Amino acid sequence: MTLLLLVPLAGLILLLALPSRWARAVALFTTAAHGAIAVDHLRRFQPEAALRGFGFLERLPWIPSFGAQYLVGVDGYSLLLVVMTSLVTLVALVACTSITERLKEYYAAMLVLLAAMTGVFISLDLLLFFLFWELTLIPMYLIIAVWGGTNRAYASMKFLIYTNLGSVLMLIGILALRLNGGTFDYFELLRQPGGEWVFWAFLAGFAVKVPMIPVHTWLPDAHTEAPTAGSVILAGVLLKMGLYGLTRFALPLAPPSPAVLTGLCVASVVAIIYGGLVCLMQQDWKRLIAYSSVSHMGFCTLVLFVMTRDGLVGSMLQQINHAVTTGLLFLVIGAAYDRTHTREIARYSGLLRSMPRLGVLFLIAILGSMGMPPLNGFVGEFTILRGVAGVSTGWAVALVVGVALGAAYLLWLYQRTMLGEPREQLADLNATEMVAMVPLAVLTVLLGVVPGPFFRLLEPVAEVVLKGLGR
Repeated sequence: MTLLLLVPLAGLILLLALPSRWARAVALFTTAAHGAIAVDHLRRFQPEAALRGFGFLERLPWIPSFGAQYLVGVDGYSLLLVVMTSLVTLVALVACTSITERLKEYYAAMLVLLAAMTGVFISLDLLLFFLFWELTLIPMYLIIAVWGGTNRAYASMKFLIYTNLGSVLMLIGILALRLNGGTFDYFELLRQPGGEWVFWAFLAGFAVKVPMIPVHTWLPDAHTEAPTAGSVILAGVLLKMGLYGLTRFALPLAPPSPAVLTGLCVASVVAIIYGGLVCLMQQDWKRLIAYSSVSHMGFCTLVLFVMTRDGLVGSMLQQINHAVTTGLLFLVIGAAYDRTHTREIARYSGLLRSMPRLGVLFLIAILGSMGMPPLNGFVGEFTILRGVAGVSTGWAVALVVGVALGAAYLLWLYQRTMLGEPREQLADLNATEMVAMVPLAVLTVLLGVVPGPFFRLLEPVAEVVLKGLGR
């Protein structure tokens, strides 16, 4: 596990020591090495032999007098998120050929972000988790603020203020658990959960990251102004940190009352419907995909708060699916923007004729995102619907409405941008762009056709979570 943290840091040191012309190569090699280690862990992980669901545990003293230690490990859920983090970062780096200024600083920020995101998913000491959580804010802020669009200063500051305020409240909850249990050890704190107000403190931090309504307004601005690679990582990994925190820490360590869970389900339904309706009105297709994340994350939070076995598995699986399809969507938009320098939907037409490779990959991403069988979104949405339908018909109907809205705004987007007569002849995707996008397109298909291995990893996690909550 520690190698997953040391490799990006070693790459960072090498990058800073070499001339700028080597920065991209070092960052790509480092991220590929990180991915190889993560995949090897995934290959060797055995859920049935894991201690309390967790494997590859490493424990070292850190601040004994304060009850903090270096404690890392993974279960099937967090290990998939680590692998996903490597993949999303790698394809983002491959695709970011448009960055031409301050290369060393840009790739350095990417490697720090990779190490921090990995640390979030493997930390089992709450103080260590919080330090990695906070560390993700600075490089992402810099990526938006330095290499973003024309309104990057506003978007980056809004991102920093929202997420940092949520983090402060989350820290209060962590300290309250420490005072109650005398430790930051996740396993020890499971035995003596905190009060409901601690859950609200955790929710304040994690809800901003998801993002849940009404603390979602930073997301469209951040996505719109971030460079393509920043948008891919933001959608593919950073949003999942909020859902991971809710699943791993908030619910098990400070279980809320049924009334609170019901209220959060209502908020999730509002996000699903609101996000879908706002998408139908967007004229900027990058902003449209940003708002679609609000709706799609509403699916994951709704089924998470319903708290059924199928629902939890569906939520975790759909997080992986969303990272793959939305990452591909942002890469397609970035490639089109690099050629036309506009994101206004009305300025596009007939891209399928002038850019057939882009048109086909965009169609795969669209169909996967809207849940068309046999692609990945269908498996996730079907599992979510099955987990919700047994609890509430009303929640299930809301999910169906969300699916219908998703199909409407995504297919309409494809019709407006890809079909019709081309406005101008544009160069199709080059080899580098294909190398970045094709793996995500292949995964969109594979996750839908062969989902069994992912269920085998996630089902034990759902059972452990529900058992700890007495369900």
